[in-house]
Amino acid sequence: MDELFPSRTWWRAFVFSPDSWWQVGIFLIGAGATWLLGQYLRKRLEPVIKPGVVADVPRAALRITALALIPALLWLWLLVAMTVFRKLGLASDLLRPAMLLVGAAALIRASVFVLRHSFSPGSRLKAWEGVLTATIWAIVALHILGWLPVVEQTLDEYALTFGNVRISLYNIASFALLTALLLLVALWISNAIGWRVAKSTVLDDTMKRALAKLVTFTLATMAVVTAIVAAGIDLTAFAVFGGALGIGIGLGLQRVVSNFVSGFILAFEGSIREGDIINLGGKHGQVKALHARHIVLHTYDGFDILVPNENLITSEITNWSYGGDRKVRLNLPVQISYADDPEVAIPLLVAAARGHKSLLADPEPAAIVKGFGDNGIDLELRVWIDDLDYGVANVRSDLCRRIWREFRDAGVTIPFPQRDVRILGPEASGAPPSAKSRRPSSP
Repeated sequence: MDELFPSRTWWRAFVFSPDSWWQVGIFLIGAGATWLLGQYLRKRLEPVIKPGVVADVPRAALRITALALIPALLWLWLLVAMTVFRKLGLASDLLRPAMLLVGAAALIRASVFVLRHSFSPGSRLKAWEGVLTATIWAIVALHILGWLPVVEQTLDEYALTFGNVRISLYNIASFALLTALLLLVALWISNAIGWRVAKSTVLDDTMKRALAKLVTFTLATMAVVTAIVAAGIDLTAFAVFGGALGIGIGLGLQRVVSNFVSGFILAFEGSIREGDIINLGGKHGQVKALHARHIVLHTYDGFDILVPNENLITSEITNWSYGGDRKVRLNLPVQISYADDPEVAIPLLVAAARGHKSLLADPEPAAIVKGFGDNGIDLELRVWIDDLDYGVANVRSDLCRRIWREFRDAGVTIPFPQRDVRILGPEASGAPPSAKSRRPSSP
């Protein structure tokens, strides 16, 4: 650790050297001036970089300029100052590393923003943008100052040994940093591939999403394995962990893995797609989104239900949009009294169905006699619909209202349950005579 910090001799020479204080003064003056200038320019740029003012590409360039403006101005100041000092024959041993550190800060800040901006809007990387920038800059700063080998050696001294495997703090830190960087690269490549696949005219939407998820999963796995090897960690160290993970999957994570695998099966099979109208276990609605573990079913009551993918594989599902054919036959039972003529009621049912915006003219609406019920004659109106977005319940309600008006105008009655109740006496019911005359008399 003594090599990490300057010696007392260096500090004594620094304190009593006028050249050192000249360089520190130039740095502080430049930092203050560039900060004030940067704040002024940022305020001038704020109205321009608001959404909708300019196009996306110029707006992104202006945002990068605003983010890296202050360190970039300070870097330019230090560059000019160092050039002047060298022309005048003055020492510039402090200005050079300061210039490199400030320039690295500006470059890393802009690069991380570009990387985050290349992902989809609302990316989770936005929350870690500052942490990632500071971490990368700290590593670069250690390298510029020449302290990185000392830090690596110090971290490597703290280690744990498992049999023949040695894992140090340096291995863990390297693994974490490499994993973060490689995952960023993997996600960036995955987004680029997904963008290219999304433009394909050969694949359908479900297959595009499945391929994008598969590419993301594969690249993320490769990034983690590469980080393990590059960090110097022996893969045999994960043998015990792999066994424990296998037991955990067998005991506790079985459903999670099953839902994950079922998601890929549904995606590649194409039996359920986004926008399909399905009925699952009494839940009726439209598939809003397909995810790796579940689907989002938007019901007509306005609720979003998360249905595990495993349920879609193992349960019976009614998919009204399967195969691209959205035509569905709706059967509406109607009953008339025995005093009415079915030959009059059937044309009224067909007339009530004609002209509805959600009903198909081919096949035509039809009505039949189903049978004879306890309270009246059972009829059934059969119609075909293809506007599932309007809702089956809405179509059924419209038809019932139309039928009611047609029957009312034509004098056709809809019966209600009727029951005849007969109260029989003891003699008619076969009960024994009353024993009220058999009461014993008092003595």
